[in-house]
Amino acid sequence: MKNGTLIGILTLFICAKSFGQDTTTVQQADSVVLRDTAFPPAVLKSKPVGPIYNYKPAIDLPITLVAIGWDAYAFTKIYSKPSSSPEEVNALRIENVNWFDRWVAGNYSEKTDKFSYIPFYGSLALPFFLLFDKEIRKDAGKIGLMWLEAISVTGVFYTGATYLVDRYRPYTYNTSVPIDVRTAGGAKNSFLAGHLAVMATSTFFTAKVYADYHPESNIKWLLYTGATGLTAWMAAMRLHSGNHFPTDELAGLTVGIGSALLVPAFHKNKSRKRHDITLFPFTGERSSGVAMIYKFR
Repeated sequence: MKNGTLIGILTLFICAKSFGQDTTTVQQADSVVLRDTAFPPAVLKSKPVGPIYNYKPAIDLPITLVAIGWDAYAFTKIYSKPSSSPEEVNALRIENVNWFDRWVAGNYSEKTDKFSYIPFYGSLALPFFLLFDKEIRKDAGKIGLMWLEAISVTGVFYTGATYLVDRYRPYTYNTSVPIDVRTAGGAKNSFLAGHLAVMATSTFFTAKVYADYHPESNIKWLLYTGATGLTAWMAAMRLHSGNHFPTDELAGLTVGIGSALLVPAFHKNKSRKRHDITLFPFTGERSSGVAMIYKFR
């Protein structure tokens, strides 16, 4: 199995000179079948039909609208959390942080934090570059609604987690950080990493849609590589700025990449799956026949 391709092999033996021989002889004959192939393979490909994606407004629009409604409500709550007292934040101890996250506790960089908002907002525009492709541009409305659904689903997980979980950001463990910053309500919004989730959704959604429209193109690997690089860059900035722990970012990555890949996958037109059949006629010293490879993706 490679690149999501499942291959099944069925070999038919005809006119076998070994007919009637014992099992050992037949096995020996089988082992040389493909080695003795005398004819070039014939590849029969089925042509994909229908649109790339199916969008069902009766199902998808309610999901998107409910998600947006929740996001709007939850955002007002997570950014209006009550402040902590100086005693609470001063009681925080780095040694009490789990071993996996401990190395980040105390990080703080206001400059890096502010800079991270540039690629964060910029990533929201990445899917618009898909419109430069004439095939994708024909389905611009459908792709736009799918993008809205993906980003709103990401928002549900982000706002839900942040609304329900109060986790102090890494910089609250740094006593040199101004006390008003450490005690602010937003300092308890460490879990999960929202910037990273949005970046992952934007970049991987763009790569996924392009790959679905152009499965044979090598450009799709450049897009996936770029998505990985940009997301990793955002992850590094949010760690350096002291806004999130590694576990917060793992959760954000899971949500962002999951939304980016699964929303298009759920809308993928199943009739677009291509089936390839490769026939290998062969003739050998002990047997002749046809080997067939059936590949679908």
